[in-house]
Amino acid sequence: MSRETEKQQVETTGHVWDGIEELNNPLPRWWLWTFYLTIIWGIGYVIAYPAWPLISGATPGVLGYSTRAEVASEIARYDAANSEIEARLVAADLPAVLGDDGLRQFSVNAGKAVFNTWCVQCHGVEGGLGAAGYPVLSDDDWLWGGDIEAVYQTVAHGIRSDDPDARFSEMPAFGEMLSKEEIAQVVAFVRTLSGGQADAAAASAGEQVFADNCAACHGDDGTGMRDLGAPNLADSIWLYGGDEAVLTETVANARFGVMPAWSARLSEADVRAVAVYVHGLGGGEASEAGAEASQ
Repeated sequence: MSRETEKQQVETTGHVWDGIEELNNPLPRWWLWTFYLTIIWGIGYVIAYPAWPLISGATPGVLGYSTRAEVASEIARYDAANSEIEARLVAADLPAVLGDDGLRQFSVNAGKAVFNTWCVQCHGVEGGLGAAGYPVLSDDDWLWGGDIEAVYQTVAHGIRSDDPDARFSEMPAFGEMLSKEEIAQVVAFVRTLSGGQADAAAASAGEQVFADNCAACHGDDGTGMRDLGAPNLADSIWLYGGDEAVLTETVANARFGVMPAWSARLSEADVRAVAVYVHGLGGGEASEAGAEASQ
């Protein structure tokens, strides 16, 4: 077919560039039918499934399908599968959980999932964040005790939280009681407790300041008291930092970190599971009851 004949059979768009005319050829039939089918499929989809947003939801669709309902169904299925072992976990004494391989392994796996959902933001992966104010959970240095009952108590009821059974302690702001010189002296002494460098004369004077104001909670040797949540000042492990500036801020203005009470948000099985997991991260201190039983 000649170009002239083609021009006569196919209309043009009217566009011409350098003598070249743009022909208005029809789209291939297979492409058109595919396009029409996608339109039909789209109309069917918005009729069958949730699609159009409304003020407080979306059109439900004639099939009544819901991704949330599907997720809820899956959660319910797993809850049902774990219900028996979770009931055993809740009923067992916590030290006994550690001695039961099945319960302990389940608790470690379940507790890790709970930890990665609720705790990792502050304590980091496997409890090793160590950011200022957030205790490292992967060492054996515990503020309130590291046996399974102590860890459970902390997880369930929190630290300085609104829970009536929360662990509670408060360090005074010694900037309101001591002079700047006395604060500098006690900071120097505290730095020497863990082998840090400080002015010898200031540290010597600070020893008496420490004995008069700090030893009641931190102990005469500065090793802390777990019953009060008073940190060990002699082990070079610092909650907020151990340099002179940070220690001066701590002594002068005090600290008041808060941990939520997780018993209000998690099930008893979840609280116990994460307590077992955290207990293992820190080396697994034996409880007094467990120690007596092993003797």
